[in-house]
Amino acid sequence: MIHRNRNPATADTHAAPSVEMWSSCTTLVFTVVAVSNVSPVHVLEFCESADPDCSSHVDTASNNHPSAEPGQTRWKANILNLTQHLELFKLSCKKLIEALPVDEIDGNFVRTVKNCIFSRSNPTPLSGSLRLAAVSKDVIEGILDLDVAVTWSEDFLLYASGAKLLPGSAPLAHRYGGHQFGYWAGQLGDGRAHLLGQYLNRNGETWELQLKGSGKTPYSRFGDGRAVIRSSVREFLCSEAMHFLGVPTSRAASLIVSEEPVLRDQFYNGNVKTERGAVVLRLAKSWFRFGSLEILAENGEIDLLKKLLNFVIGEHFSWIHSDDPDKYLVFFSTVVTETAQLIAQWISVGFAHGVCNTDNFSLLSVTIDYGPFGFMDSYDPNFVPNASDDEGRYRIGAQAEVGLFNLEKLLVALSPVLTQGQKKQATIILKGYLDIYQMRLQQLFKDKLGFLGDEEEEEDDHLIVLLLKMMEDTRSDFTMTFRQLSEVSTNQLRSRNFTQMWALEDLSSHKLFSDWLIVYLQRLSRPQSESDLHRQQRMKRVNPRYVLRNWMAESAIRRAEESDFSEVELLHHILSSPFVTQDSAEVAGYAARPPLWANRLKVSCSS
Repeated sequence: MIHRNRNPATADTHAAPSVEMWSSCTTLVFTVVAVSNVSPVHVLEFCESADPDCSSHVDTASNNHPSAEPGQTRWKANILNLTQHLELFKLSCKKLIEALPVDEIDGNFVRTVKNCIFSRSNPTPLSGSLRLAAVSKDVIEGILDLDVAVTWSEDFLLYASGAKLLPGSAPLAHRYGGHQFGYWAGQLGDGRAHLLGQYLNRNGETWELQLKGSGKTPYSRFGDGRAVIRSSVREFLCSEAMHFLGVPTSRAASLIVSEEPVLRDQFYNGNVKTERGAVVLRLAKSWFRFGSLEILAENGEIDLLKKLLNFVIGEHFSWIHSDDPDKYLVFFSTVVTETAQLIAQWISVGFAHGVCNTDNFSLLSVTIDYGPFGFMDSYDPNFVPNASDDEGRYRIGAQAEVGLFNLEKLLVALSPVLTQGQKKQATIILKGYLDIYQMRLQQLFKDKLGFLGDEEEEEDDHLIVLLLKMMEDTRSDFTMTFRQLSEVSTNQLRSRNFTQMWALEDLSSHKLFSDWLIVYLQRLSRPQSESDLHRQQRMKRVNPRYVLRNWMAESAIRRAEESDFSEVELLHHILSSPFVTQDSAEVAGYAARPPLWANRLKVSCSS
């Protein structure tokens, strides 16, 4: 084993109109459902022998582990033209610093910051020994153009934990504000994150690298700038899992843990415990969020608001012409559409973000800031993953409504740069948000149920709504009900032969199931040209067998806190192919009925 040692507000009174689910049985319970990309991780435990049998114990989990033969690693790296030395890997902050103002005051002390987008802030190295707990080969090689073997080095531990700066890095902390649980919270900002710089990869993509848990910044408020193992494991695993579910998301490159003690009151009940510090190296095309614009509008920094908008549009919305007088309106329209579609995708996989504040909503409409999230077990539109959310504001069935609220706040932030006519148009655009959301959600659920064609829209809506109602009544498992409908043959459905299909057995106990099944089978028979096998294959491509359920994450966390990262590795590997049945996942029970103790789990904002 290699074990590296290193000691180095006012409440908002204008609530969004309700779009609660179940408001009308035909208006789709999509308003409803809504409203009422990776290789395995590698722990630093591997055999240094050239004996090919040496690493056979990990090959059962993945065929993507580095070969024990160094020549093979070099050969693969050369074929892919991957960088094998970290000193050749270069970042740049030049574009950001030249285009956007940086705080004139230096230092990591907490303060109110004005008239800038960033503050300079260096990471604070973690104390005690460091250990690489997890790494995403897909990110390291596929995005960062690095040979994954570089992650075994001492230098990688230092770079990816904040103890040493990569060439070209000039760390920055971003200033932003936000509405939290419906209230304006004022200045927030990167309180424990450091933007290391931008990387332009061989595919022409620019990615921003950021450390989370890397120490205090001017925006730390009352925090210590650290993150702990449990929250860092969740962020690492979920951001990668969401990518492979096909949901737009930030990515995670690595997870490094330390022996540094960090005090946390996990459930805010006075029970303070000592945990261990950890750092995630995460990536996104941009970390700008709704709150990035809100803080500028709120403080009357309108010239800077325009400057940031122009930069974001120029870098990430290149189809919008810089001289278009309606460019800000087109930008807003795009964000409205893509936010609606993103939340529909969340619902389609049973994902609840947990903290849908405006500072956690990306301007690029990707999922960011994984905190007290959760994937539903039993279908329940009132599922609340965040134990800190006493009122259920961010329950899974209200995410579309919250998205609308956040977009209203974004429009308020844009108002100073819009003409009166553009403001009226923007209001009309916003009114179309729910239709965009419903249309996308309807199509996603039609795909999940295997429906082809657009001629049966009214019947399809009825089948979807009734299925969800039956699932709610019987507390049927969300993920496995759809997955088992994908795996079962039409002959099994007709005979109601659900042997070893526990989710369908639960669903079939509903008094309306037989009637629903007759209509569902009739619908699947149209068009008649498709074979049942092809229908099953189509459905399995959109209905995952495995998602990161809270109990699975908790099991991995408990081991990780004892320095056993084997289940983190296993989950990372399995969740990189969530639509494929895997022996190791079946043995671990990841597609089985959740254990009883899963119902007692709580996740909070404390991290």
